[in-house]
Amino acid sequence: MTLLFIAASLVHFVHNAEWIADYPGLPESWTRTGVYTAWIGMTLVGVVGWCWLALRFSRLGLSLMAVHALLGITSLGHYALAPVAAHTASMHLTILLEVGAACVVLYRVCRLAASSPRPLRGVS
Repeated sequence: MTLLFIAASLVHFVHNAEWIADYPGLPESWTRTGVYTAWIGMTLVGVVGWCWLALRFSRLGLSLMAVHALLGITSLGHYALAPVAAHTASMHLTILLEVGAACVVLYRVCRLAASSPRPLRGVS
């Protein structure tokens, strides 16, 4: 599911970067390059979390994956910057696709953390 979230996030960020001038309410200081850089940074958080989880550092890995998912959910901030009606159908689609996938990842991360039969291993 994390890979689907990363893909959904990429779709949204590409759309955002390529049509940045059309997105309502975004600061004029935001650039195409800045949007791509933000996506890379955000995605690295999730990938590093997944790597720590694979190395059995569950607490750290799940924490980073939760942060990654929460960063995806912040795409709802588009609706704080401009009214829903100001966005196009494709903007809504990419935003909601990313947010929906992020919610699923966050749900699964929380379930994994809650269902761990032993104390989660991590950096203390």
